[in-house]
Amino acid sequence: MSANLNRVILIGNLTGDPELRYTPGGTARARFSIAVNRQYKDASGQLQEEVTFVPIVTWGSQAENCANYLRKGRSVAVEGRLRIDSFENAEGERVKITEVVASTVQFLGGPTRSSEEPGTVSAPATTDESQPPEEEVPF
Repeated sequence: MSANLNRVILIGNLTGDPELRYTPGGTARARFSIAVNRQYKDASGQLQEEVTFVPIVTWGSQAENCANYLRKGRSVAVEGRLRIDSFENAEGERVKITEVVASTVQFLGGPTRSSEEPGTVSAPATTDESQPPEEEVPF
């Protein structure tokens, strides 16, 4: 038996509002991306910044909470697993998709809507719910 581990932990800021949809079976799915920044010094000693944009998908009540409470710019901590899939596009080309399937999304810092007090968190961290069967996953 070989050892396997597929676990991702990221902290970043939403690049846009979450997009909420429902499977034909009625399961909620939210998609959003986060920007994760990294600073480093190059060979000449100059400070550089690298930004990585990571697509995130959440399911069930966690998806609904993310869609209701998260907005562009909000900081989140995401824990989940890496998922890589491929499909054929309209031009007949094979396209790969890499995303994080979140088991936990924790809302960090700042308000989610302009009417809220600064620094409040509107909803608690949410936890994993079972993912729907593959035949229910709309792509």
